[in-house]
Amino acid sequence: MENTIYIGLSRLSALQQHMSLVANNIANINTPGYKANKILFSEYIDKPKGMNESMSMVLDYGNYRVKDNGPIKRTGNQLDVALEGQGFLGVQAQDGTVMYTRNGSFSLNASRQLVTQQGFPVVDEGGQPISIPEGQNEIAIDEKGSLSANNSTIGTLMVKEFNNIDTLEPVGNSLYKTTEAGNPSTKTRVIQGAIEGSNTQGVVEMTDMIDVSRTYQSVARMLQNEHDRIRSTIRTLTEKS
Repeated sequence: MENTIYIGLSRLSALQQHMSLVANNIANINTPGYKANKILFSEYIDKPKGMNESMSMVLDYGNYRVKDNGPIKRTGNQLDVALEGQGFLGVQAQDGTVMYTRNGSFSLNASRQLVTQQGFPVVDEGGQPISIPEGQNEIAIDEKGSLSANNSTIGTLMVKEFNNIDTLEPVGNSLYKTTEAGNPSTKTRVIQGAIEGSNTQGVVEMTDMIDVSRTYQSVARMLQNEHDRIRSTIRTLTEKS
């Protein structure tokens, strides 16, 4: 196979991964607390057997999560919370483990537990679900995440900060899992009656999608032309022989 085709295929593979990330960002443009993902490219040098020269190919070696906070949107729901800073809220997953989210759109279930939109219990600093006692309907949440009603403390939201948020692996339903314990929040402020919007910039993502699509088509045409050249060369040599 010609070197041009190897290089072109590496570029197409990277562009396909890039398009997947852009499409996912656009799909989550209205997801509260969503952090956009960006791809990282690097040059991959390979020296095929039997060749004296190396080939420079494209490698999509990873991606990173944009740390910028999304816009804070007031909802008027006293159980909603938004985070201003790099912290994450603790949530109890179905298997009982603690996962994390930035989506603070909360409500009460039939057992008066504080839960996410998907019904996962929100946990306190000790990792236990937070329950609101009967008759306590006026809930106050301060900037540290402490819940109180009728001058009585109910519990404190688990808010953790991580040295590198890219270690948090998305698992769906606005949840992230990690083996890192995280640190107690010191720089994150909890805002009651609001949720954080997605930090995805729609115009930027649509521009990226168009650019990736055009580049993909351009590389595909180049590979088709190279294929036609090789086929024509083989036909010519065959006819002469």
